[in-house]
Amino acid sequence: MTRVLRGIGSALRSRWGVFASVAAAVLAVDLFLPPALLSIVRKPFDYFAFNAWLPEFPHYLARPDVSIQQKLEFIPNLALFWFTADSPFGGVDWGFAVTVGDLFRFLLLSVLLGLYFALVFHRRGLASIAAPTARLAHTGGVSGALASVFGISTGGCTVMGCGAPVIPVVGLAFAGLSSGTLALLANLSLVATIVVFIAVGIGVAWLGWLAGGRVSASRQSSVAAPSAP
Repeated sequence: MTRVLRGIGSALRSRWGVFASVAAAVLAVDLFLPPALLSIVRKPFDYFAFNAWLPEFPHYLARPDVSIQQKLEFIPNLALFWFTADSPFGGVDWGFAVTVGDLFRFLLLSVLLGLYFALVFHRRGLASIAAPTARLAHTGGVSGALASVFGISTGGCTVMGCGAPVIPVVGLAFAGLSSGTLALLANLSLVATIVVFIAVGIGVAWLGWLAGGRVSASRQSSVAAPSAP
């Protein structure tokens, strides 16, 4: 673990811009792709709001009459903000809400992918990388790009008016599907999202291990090198 963290730290120091750019881009797409897609395939959104109850959240956490279990069950499902589109027949045609759990998942995926690409670019930027290792880093970059696209397209989002509370982003375009099909998409979304998290996490750990070993080797070479007379 120390070696992995050392490699990640080295990549962040040398490729902080890559990490920040990728993380910000992934977070922005996770937050705004679903309402944008719904606006295109269903109806443009006409209302956006933050949860007006949020200022009361600290008071809720401090309430002694609410058990810790109730708080832990309530917090992940607390909506932070939402987009909605009114139906011409009354009510809501569709709505997209970001909960605390959604935001945590978006942030975690953004950080993981930011670290992944920072490590990939860090390894590719080292002038002394051997050809096989460079090719591994290039392949890793392509794999990371595919994983990020797959993760964004399969990641579940909380919607109203679509027949299921959480469905993959690509499923938003198919509003006419049956409730059973939407439920299947929701289950597939959960499994696919877990797979993406595991795959990217393993990639970060592996690249961090390789980068950490290189940092250790460089330090040992510096210590062992004789000083000039």
